[in-house]
Amino acid sequence: MKNKVLVKLIIPELDIDFDVFIPVNEYVWKIKKMLVKCINDITGCNLDMNEEYSLIRRETGEIYSNNDIIIDTDVRNTSELLLVTKHKNQMNNQI
Repeated sequence: MKNKVLVKLIIPELDIDFDVFIPVNEYVWKIKKMLVKCINDITGCNLDMNEEYSLIRRETGEIYSNNDIIIDTDVRNTSELLLVTKHKNQMNNQI
């Protein structure tokens, strides 16, 4: 699967993690939307689709920008990514 990478997705708010394939030719914002929908479908949880989420590399703490394309980042097979809700103070600090 050259067009996807296998990553460990960790959702600390739900205390769960999954191994998921993500497409490398998609924007981070699309990946986040897809992941939230998948998590809702699989777990029955109701993560808010309209909420802002951050995708963070666990090993480095790097927060990926919505306009990054996965292939242009350091996300590779076996990467561990955190999906966390952006809180209001986080959004204000990034402006």
